[in-house]
Amino acid sequence: MKRNIKYEAFSSTLLLICTIGALCVANSSYEGIYNKIIFDNHFFKFPLNEFINDFLMFFFFLNIGLEIKENILFGNLSSIKKASFPVIGSIGGVIIPAIIFLLFNHNTDYVNGFCIPISTDIAFAIGIFYIFKNHINPEAKLFLLTLAVVDDLISILVIAVFFTENINTTYLLIAILVMIVLIMANKIFHIENIPYYIFGGLTLWYLIKCSNVHPTISGILLAICIPAKAYNNKQSVLKLLKENLNPFTNFVVIPLFAFVNSGVSLDITTNLTGIDKLYFGILLGLSIGKPLGITLFTYIFSKLKLVIRPKGLDFYSIFLVSLIAGIGFTMSIFMCELTFSYDFELINICKFAILSACLFSVILTSVFIFVNEFLKSRKHNFRFAQK
Repeated sequence: MKRNIKYEAFSSTLLLICTIGALCVANSSYEGIYNKIIFDNHFFKFPLNEFINDFLMFFFFLNIGLEIKENILFGNLSSIKKASFPVIGSIGGVIIPAIIFLLFNHNTDYVNGFCIPISTDIAFAIGIFYIFKNHINPEAKLFLLTLAVVDDLISILVIAVFFTENINTTYLLIAILVMIVLIMANKIFHIENIPYYIFGGLTLWYLIKCSNVHPTISGILLAICIPAKAYNNKQSVLKLLKENLNPFTNFVVIPLFAFVNSGVSLDITTNLTGIDKLYFGILLGLSIGKPLGITLFTYIFSKLKLVIRPKGLDFYSIFLVSLIAGIGFTMSIFMCELTFSYDFELINICKFAILSACLFSVILTSVFIFVNEFLKSRKHNFRFAQK
């Protein structure tokens, strides 16, 4: 959780450049070349988009898994008292967006898309926080990070529960055996060799993919097996692996994911019925549902004294952070790829809605900061005039 905010800001800037670059290319005369490279070019028998979304994202989910594990064992999720406030906020930020989406789409064929507006993109969110850092309580950064980590955990659970069909139990049982071997290597034999665990993780990836469970889940499973404390070395495998994975995921995997998955054609014409409901369900779920859910749940539960608001963190700061949390991007795009993998046109609409929500969330944050600063200056000027 002790991420360097400038490091995060740089990675989110790179992410933004890749996103804008993909949008520009996809809406230019180079669209055909872009689509050919992404969908027709094969890496290890996979098209490039599948290679990135299914294989490289394994490392992204491993990094998330390590982040969650570290927080559960040593960080802001290590005790009920520390975890309760951001966890309640995150639950509200998942339930309300899902409800808003379902209100729009309960009578459509797109109902399974409820999982698209429930996520927060850590890299983008921290980047936007850094832009507005002079106007937001610095105590809110930790709340935002914890919120995003819990969001990721909930999204992972959704993937495991709702995107698993026709399980091949043979491969799944072998994967469980591999996990047991890795846990024994950690707990009994105290093996602290990173390549050993990475090889075991890649084996898990192959077995999980063959079992018809989404292969990125193997990243989370591997994180469970990684030693969290040092046995013979100065630093634990968990900490060392995180330090090595952070640059790779933030500067290679996520920018590539953004470039491959953000190439949305803005010339949207469709014959699909109810497509406006899908669009507005995602847009309003993220940009309105997220801040509403996070702020409402934390406020009500703290007033009922069921959770304790961290010292120095006011509800205005929580509200500003919850607006930034409406930036779903990476995980939301990942969810839409899983949900509507059978229809490229639907995926395009979802991506357009996610990008619109990112922009709308930033605009809303800017507006509320501007209005608050304006009212504060007016109040100050009024007091000065009275003297």
